Amino acid sequence: MAASAFERPATSMGSMPVPDDTGYFGPDSVSWQVHKEVTVLFGGARAVLMQAAHPLVIAGARHTGFYERNPWKRLQRTLILTYTVTFGTKAEADAAAERINEVHARIHGIDEITGHPYDALDPALLLYVHACLVDCALLFEELTVGKLDDAGRQRFHEEQMLAAEMMLVPRAMIPPTVPALRAYLEDLADAGTFRVTDSARRVADLFLSPPAEAEWRPMLKGVSRLAYATLPPVVRELYGVKAGAVRGAATRATLAGIRTIRPALPPKYRYIAPYNEFRMRAKGIEPPGEVEQARKRAGIRLDLAKSIGETGTEDPAEGSQAPGVTAP
Repeated sequence: MAASAFERPATSMGSMPVPDDTGYFGPDSVSWQVHKEVTVLFGGARAVLMQAAHPLVIAGARHTGFYERNPWKRLQRTLILTYTVTFGTKAEADAAAERINEVHARIHGIDEITGHPYDALDPALLLYVHACLVDCALLFEELTVGKLDDAGRQRFHEEQMLAAEMMLVPRAMIPPTVPALRAYLEDLADAGTFRVTDSARRVADLFLSPPAEAEWRPMLKGVSRLAYATLPPVVRELYGVKAGAVRGAATRATLAGIRTIRPALPPKYRYIAPYNEFRMRAKGIEPPGEVEQARKRAGIRLDLAKSIGETGTEDPAEGSQAPGVTAP
């Protein structure tokens, strides 16, 4: 194993004690700085809309029966797995990545819309999924938090290459800089890759008309409006959303308001649950265990996980493939 690919700075958190195992990133990483913010999580709706606009990515979701079997809970489980890679211990991160890879290995077929084959371990599709996640996180950090400069955005991008490698994305495939990553997404749009199918619209409906059991349901319509308003123009038009002056002004005002009030929010509403549990442990308080229970429900099995570098086979730094957007 190329150890340097997985090294990260020692953690400090000022005078607070830090748990021994804070995973592959840790509290001093830019990944934690970005992903801990609930307002950055809002960008996840934009990422899902972008991913659903790729006909071969959404074909994988259709393959799993995503819409027929409680789609909102399945989307939540995918989110839990993804955030466990960032905020979990190394064993938890390994188990989450293995769960994602295990699900993707079963997803392949012929897309009924385009007639093209799809495979949830296709490096080209999975690179697109990864690029959407990074681009959306950075955009919503910029719009709602605004702490990162260009160097910080680049560091985030490079850190997230590790997360991609854990789920089998070849590092050599990932554009090396943030501008190159965004140019890659623009090139796909210019090439006419995207198509908003009925399946994509059903995914969009999860945000426009969330089910009664959806957490933060009152906020989701507002989040969906921000997601649509910030989509790349080509994708936004495919969803039938017009970008007028009034809508643009409303979006800018909303984002400015979020950026203003965010620092004053209580931690429960400002930070996502895994980071809040970390803060509690760092203060010597045992958290209620809700995150651990959610990870178990998402299928994270520590007893079956293989730690990076312990498989005796491939070095993730030398690469393979990436996670798709489909939910287990």
